[in-house]
Amino acid sequence: MPEFIIKELPKMLDLRPDNLERSFNNGNIKFYSGHGVEGLQFRKGVGHIESGTMICFGTKIEIIRGFPKIRRTLLLEPSLANHFQTEVAVEEKMNGYNVRLAIVNQNIVAFTRGGYICPYTTKKAPEIMNMESFFQDNPDLVICGEMVGTENPYVTHHYREIGKLGFRIFDLRYKTTNQALSIEEKHELLDFYNLPAVRFFGTIPIEDAVGMIFEIIEELGEEDREGVVIKDPEMLLEPVKYTTSRAHNGEIEYAFTYPFDFGRSFFFSRVIREGFQAFELNESDEDLKKRAHLLGESILYPMLNTIKHVSEDNPAYEDILIHVENITEAEEFARHLRDLGVVAIVQSFDHGKAVIRRIHQSTTDRISNYLRGGLY
Repeated sequence: MPEFIIKELPKMLDLRPDNLERSFNNGNIKFYSGHGVEGLQFRKGVGHIESGTMICFGTKIEIIRGFPKIRRTLLLEPSLANHFQTEVAVEEKMNGYNVRLAIVNQNIVAFTRGGYICPYTTKKAPEIMNMESFFQDNPDLVICGEMVGTENPYVTHHYREIGKLGFRIFDLRYKTTNQALSIEEKHELLDFYNLPAVRFFGTIPIEDAVGMIFEIIEELGEEDREGVVIKDPEMLLEPVKYTTSRAHNGEIEYAFTYPFDFGRSFFFSRVIREGFQAFELNESDEDLKKRAHLLGESILYPMLNTIKHVSEDNPAYEDILIHVENITEAEEFARHLRDLGVVAIVQSFDHGKAVIRRIHQSTTDRISNYLRGGLY
């Protein structure tokens, strides 16, 4: 057990030494080395310290706290009344992947939700937006945002205003405490440094919030967008999220394309969201039938297409297109995915365009077994 974990880290994080020692011995805290950063990675939360937290070593020790889990509301009206006070700030929830950007050892580094350093995002984020002045003036802040676009290598989704690849910021947080700046302070800083924020729908009195959020959700659903995050304007209360029916169906469709690579809880939670949303909206018989029809299509068609695909001796896979300078960068990103437990290879590389093939092995193996007569 390194002396640092027993003596220094408990004081830095305000945690009991025995809790840290137990987490380290259980493998929930591990040494991390990669992409120019060495440190400790929190694979699971310990006390008030979030999963995904990184303790980065260097000329000084940097604590990059993990991004807090945002809980979901299934029924807007009672949840908002119970959780918030006089008003709420409403922002768009975008369909991409959660990234924290911070200065570590004089370099801008991109941390994924789990606390891994993503080489692709670390390179691309500074190309998308100029953060040098921001971090020069605010080295103790972390930019929390969503990498989005059709060349997003984790979650591909088309946004007309973004195209191939973009970044949108939803929080600015202090490294060590994880306290977020208020909505007003955040927008003042982002405007000053010309950094892109997620769409802000405004601050709404609590008595008007439910109706206005449903109007926003309807508009977002028609545009095939994901949903909203509802926040306390001062960021002293935990935010909550609420998503569109289109988003639920899109996630179900994707998951049933690779049905044995996702847990049953993934499917169940999204079906539950549909049921509560239909209840609160008090939908007509016609609207309810439409919702049920779309839900059924999201389950059956993608699964059937994959069964047919595997029956023709093909693996279940998806191809991801990314732009890189050379094949070395493409291989580095594929290794990063493999570190996350994903079966990934560089399928092709041509003039800066790399196709990363992500193979869904469990779905391939299970379907192949059943096609040969294996029992379920």
